[in-house]
Amino acid sequence: MNISLSAETIFNIGSFGVTNSFLWTVILSIIIMIVSVTITRKAKKVPGKLQNIFEMIIEGAYGFVLSVMEDEKKAKKVFPLIFSMFLLTLMANLSTFIPGQAAITIKSGENMVPLFRSIMADYSLVFVMTLISVVTTQIVALFVHGPFGYIGKFINIGGIKEFFVQAFKGNVKFSILAQGFLDFFLGFMDIIGEIAKVVSLSFRLFGNIFAGEVLLAVLLFLAPFILPIPFKFLSLLTAIVQAFVFSVLTLIFIKMASEIDEDELVEQVTM
Repeated sequence: MNISLSAETIFNIGSFGVTNSFLWTVILSIIIMIVSVTITRKAKKVPGKLQNIFEMIIEGAYGFVLSVMEDEKKAKKVFPLIFSMFLLTLMANLSTFIPGQAAITIKSGENMVPLFRSIMADYSLVFVMTLISVVTTQIVALFVHGPFGYIGKFINIGGIKEFFVQAFKGNVKFSILAQGFLDFFLGFMDIIGEIAKVVSLSFRLFGNIFAGEVLLAVLLFLAPFILPIPFKFLSLLTAIVQAFVFSVLTLIFIKMASEIDEDELVEQVTM
């Protein structure tokens, strides 16, 4: 039994090492794109059963995004990203249940490594998806609040500035200074919170999928016939839930970034 935390390199293109998880990502992405283009081109005004199923899934997903964003214009902009993340994560997780793929191995150096590996069990790929999620959230916040409003969320020195203004006028209030330091500290904590999103999002998805694979590998090694069956169903449920959770958390982060406080709204109206 061989359990590897990192993805194994199966061949090199120049100095670029192609891992088994990256190969599976490329293959799965091509399949999803081909299926999507085929369905779109063959779409009819009077849909058949297969088209009806896909339309119900997309309409249901869009309806959910709209219910969270509460704004049709915002929902239309964010839906392609959220649904693409959900679809890729779900297909990547479900693809691990294709029977026989673990038995396909290839010689890499002196070792035999599996040709395919679960995409979401490779932290580097999960980390890239998480960066896309968090960076998109920051871009939305930057456009909504403006450069100064965005920076002011993290570096809030308004209270400290107000204290010195009042002190210069002879009105010294240490309560204003205390509130100013508190606001500055909370802004610093917001910076830590944004960084923590990368860790929490990525480790939640990677940890659950990788831990499930390790558990099943151990059970298959110890008792290969009966014991792994209930855990297989549990892994299937985890695969679906984790795809949903990752996408929904990204949606909620974007929703929060796109909201404008009442004070900001008043400032924008008066400007």
